[in-house]
Amino acid sequence: MSDREAHLVELVDDGGRACGETTVAAAHQPPGQLHRAFSVMLVDPDGQVLLQRRAAVKTRFPLRWANSCCGHPLPGESLDEAANRRLREELGAGPVELTEVGVYVYYAEDPATGRVEFEYDHVLRGEFRPGAPLLPDPAEVAELRWADPAALAADLEADPRAYSPWLGGVVNCLLRPADPAPSAAVPSGVPTDDAPERSGGR
Repeated sequence: MSDREAHLVELVDDGGRACGETTVAAAHQPPGQLHRAFSVMLVDPDGQVLLQRRAAVKTRFPLRWANSCCGHPLPGESLDEAANRRLREELGAGPVELTEVGVYVYYAEDPATGRVEFEYDHVLRGEFRPGAPLLPDPAEVAELRWADPAALAADLEADPRAYSPWLGGVVNCLLRPADPAPSAAVPSGVPTDDAPERSGGR
């Protein structure tokens, strides 16, 4: 087990209240345990968003395009602290001013690895300063690109398997901030890569 797979995550109930902890590895084994996560989307002054293609060694959804940075706060760790820690580790970026724009609860199974994502995902918008350095860790990030969010939303509809299953919800939160948080339920008997991802009313 890698060091990161041994890190602790915060288990939560349907309302996002902490109710325990477990390791990253255990939380992502089928059928999955609902836990707190965050997704950062860096936005430049022109409204373009930074996407990363997840490294091939990732245990969940490798080589899929995703938002700028993802991660899990340690139990009791603030979202701001955790997100800036991962921005530094993954992208060599930060610290960045972050604003929470919504919560996205989703469930998805990775057809390649059999791992499960079942996350109470806080979506954070970060303001990217032009000229700020980006030094992606190749063990985390295969490549980076900037995208127009409206065009990205259309491409997610046209070619969803090129992207991580949570990216659509993240983009929805970014384009339609402050929608209410959803409740969560585990889907049953849904084929691996066709599992519906709950959009939280967005």
